[in-house]
Amino acid sequence: MRFAGVGFVMLAAICWGISGGIADILMTRGWDPIVISFYRGAVGFICFLAWFLFRFKQNWSGGSSRLYIWSFLAGVGVAGNFTFYFLSIQASSVAVAATLMYTAPVFVLLISFLLRLERSTWFKWGCIAGVLVGIVLLTGAYNIDSVTVSLLGAAAGLTAGLSYALFIFGFKNASSIGKPQTSLTIAFFSFCLLLFLFTDKGETAAVVTSSDIGWFLLLGLVGAGISFILYVIGIRKTTPTTASMVAMVEPVTASLFGVLLLGDHLAIMQVLGMVIILFTVTVLSMKQSD
Repeated sequence: MRFAGVGFVMLAAICWGISGGIADILMTRGWDPIVISFYRGAVGFICFLAWFLFRFKQNWSGGSSRLYIWSFLAGVGVAGNFTFYFLSIQASSVAVAATLMYTAPVFVLLISFLLRLERSTWFKWGCIAGVLVGIVLLTGAYNIDSVTVSLLGAAAGLTAGLSYALFIFGFKNASSIGKPQTSLTIAFFSFCLLLFLFTDKGETAAVVTSSDIGWFLLLGLVGAGISFILYVIGIRKTTPTTASMVAMVEPVTASLFGVLLLGDHLAIMQVLGMVIILFTVTVLSMKQSD
């Protein structure tokens, strides 16, 4: 059933949204965002490695070079997404960074057109437009008076979106060649190696003996271990463009997490943005299942 692919991607996006709330808790306790992201990927890598080794003979693909290349690119995409997202936040604001990062569906659709993977339709462009409008309303980036966008912030945010598109295509192609366990293990091993270069080594070591280690483990399990397993299974059953748009429920989940557990408040425009996103994703899901 084609709807199953959309459902798995949506569950993965919900997990990512929850992990954003967990990361917010850790950042309020003074932990560096890059260190938080590194442990999120590292815990995920341990989960995927264990999953891979559990049925090693069935999962081992015999060393397909295309599998390694696409998995590595997926890992680069994940690492680049996190890194440039944080750079965009530092140079501009969370609202601008989130809005620019979620331009990923546009990149995915354009690349799909160039590679002739999908046909351009008014329905797809309408879904993309609806999602982007919802993201702008939800993040508050429409308020020009209170937002200052630097060239570095804009460039980093767009690069985060492009990196997000890269990991979508990487996982899509890698999972079509080999087992999900294999592609995830290779991708997150690459992720850990790359992101480790940007971490504060002293703070990274301090996490192991801190009282917040439980939060880091929970973040890794929800934000990587469980979510990416669901995502890789789902993306094998749907198109890259659909997957990238359905994943837009992540900021909605993050916002609800903030309201319910962190005491955040949503303005009317933010609620309207959430409604637009959920409505667009619902219409897209129904269209995909027909």
